[in-house]
Amino acid sequence: MDTVSTLDDFWGKFAGTVKGIGPVDIIDMLVVAYIVYKLIHHLKETRAAQLVKGLVIYFGAFLLVSVAQMQTVRFIMQYLLDNALILLVVVFQPELRRALEQIGRSKLPVGLFSGHPDSEEAMRLKWQNAIASICEAASSLSRTQTGALMVIEQQVKLGDIIKTGTIIDSDPSMELIGNIFFPNSPLHDGAMIIRDGRLYAAGCFLPLSTNYEISKQLGTRHRAALGMSENSDSLVIVVSEETGYITVARNGALNINLSIDQLRKILEDLLLKEDKEEKGDKKSGFWKGKNNK
Repeated sequence: MDTVSTLDDFWGKFAGTVKGIGPVDIIDMLVVAYIVYKLIHHLKETRAAQLVKGLVIYFGAFLLVSVAQMQTVRFIMQYLLDNALILLVVVFQPELRRALEQIGRSKLPVGLFSGHPDSEEAMRLKWQNAIASICEAASSLSRTQTGALMVIEQQVKLGDIIKTGTIIDSDPSMELIGNIFFPNSPLHDGAMIIRDGRLYAAGCFLPLSTNYEISKQLGTRHRAALGMSENSDSLVIVVSEETGYITVARNGALNINLSIDQLRKILEDLLLKEDKEEKGDKKSGFWKGKNNK
């Protein structure tokens, strides 16, 4: 009878709870479910997945230590748990920053935060000229095996990166890009930044990737390109000094040994289409996987 009474009480409380759910509660649950889904989806595609597994193991060990009454170890683990929020912010700092940047890329009314007054058609012409110059320069640099690193700024502004280099602010051309990356020239070791279809700065320093899965055959330029793509929505083009291979980095992924036609298609899909971020990512399907070799 006790079991039956307990079940009756449980179902009675459950029915009362269900009856008390209103439209606002349903919306609240759907929002939470969506956030959890997006969080899990995001974690699956980053190194944070391994960190989450570590946290699960940690909590399991904490329960075992508590049951075994290991007071000293439990005290240490309890202290770490009490400061878990600070530790999580420190450990997940790159992922949190990337998530906030993605929120910041959400579309707002045109011109609200626009940095240039040019019309859509004028910007399109600028990017067409920039794409042609980049492809011509990349082809020439690849043939001569001249190392190059070109960053195309998109919605995330790169002011902190630009400050490390030299402002040029010129229309791009094959000759100008070639002179910048000519061996032993003052700016050849750094990265070139292209903003709004113009060659804006050169000799800039990029953050190196901390991805330990990257091939050891790839040098500092590729690690810098990957790091830049992990910390922003920029498109980064690398020409290898050792092999002459053309590589593109975006969203923490590398695509190695591209032809000029492939490079041109990527640039056109991302820079010339309307709703470029969505069409560039979804239409081409080019960014699946971490390292496409």
